[in-house]
Amino acid sequence: MPAEAWLSYGLGDVVNLRMLINQGEAGDERKRLELRKLDALLGFCESTGCRRQALLGWFGEEHAGACGNCDNCLHPPECWDGTEAARMALSCVYRTGQRFGAGHVIDVLRGTPTDKVAQHGHQSLSTWGIGAELPVRQWSSVFRQLVALGLLEADHERHGALRLTQAAGPVLRGERELTFRKDAARPPRATRQRASVDASLEDLSLEERQRFEALRRWRAETAREQNVPAYVIFHDATLRSIAEAAPDDLDALAQVPGIGTVKLERYGEDVLQQLLDCEAA
Repeated sequence: MPAEAWLSYGLGDVVNLRMLINQGEAGDERKRLELRKLDALLGFCESTGCRRQALLGWFGEEHAGACGNCDNCLHPPECWDGTEAARMALSCVYRTGQRFGAGHVIDVLRGTPTDKVAQHGHQSLSTWGIGAELPVRQWSSVFRQLVALGLLEADHERHGALRLTQAAGPVLRGERELTFRKDAARPPRATRQRASVDASLEDLSLEERQRFEALRRWRAETAREQNVPAYVIFHDATLRSIAEAAPDDLDALAQVPGIGTVKLERYGEDVLQQLLDCEAA
């Protein structure tokens, strides 16, 4: 069945993973391998190209791209010229002493007065408030992509403080331009789930879809009564199979994929009753 996969991550996750790798007991060669893998994953997250092409490329396989299924192919991300924002960010990291994480640097860039800013006198820096026009969310994206591009790295000895790499030099000197992907606003999770379910029902008949929806409503009520996630009762794939097969007794229901002995004994009669109610409606 069609499925939707999504990944939630932030710069803090990358910083923490780098710290765990660097502070681990593995040898230097193993650490270098794990750091390369982490960099590859971050690059995959921030990629603007076909994700299937990137995935297969990691395993040494070629793909022409434009798979027609991943988010970047279905909805190509908007990009913007991030050169000036990158120079602001890198300069601010440098002027604050390369001793702080992205959160504090963003506060300085946006001119947000905080106790930490006052403590270190960063309101007097030349980078104070120069990035006030960009929202926090966009600045967070800038820093993620600067880390992904290898222009910034986390100093694990300073609890994830950001510091410049040698690759940052050409950007600061105006010798390199950068293009960033624009973070798209995501719809509420419930909306995404509803859209995913609707897409999986496109090839069902009207009667089959009615049975499926009735079974989903019954499953939701049962899950609430038992205080368990809905998938513990039955997965959507199982409900779809029941809706398509329309079994009229327990023996027929037992033949549906995903219906084991325990589920049959516990929910069989209720499922059959839902199907009967649909026929009567």
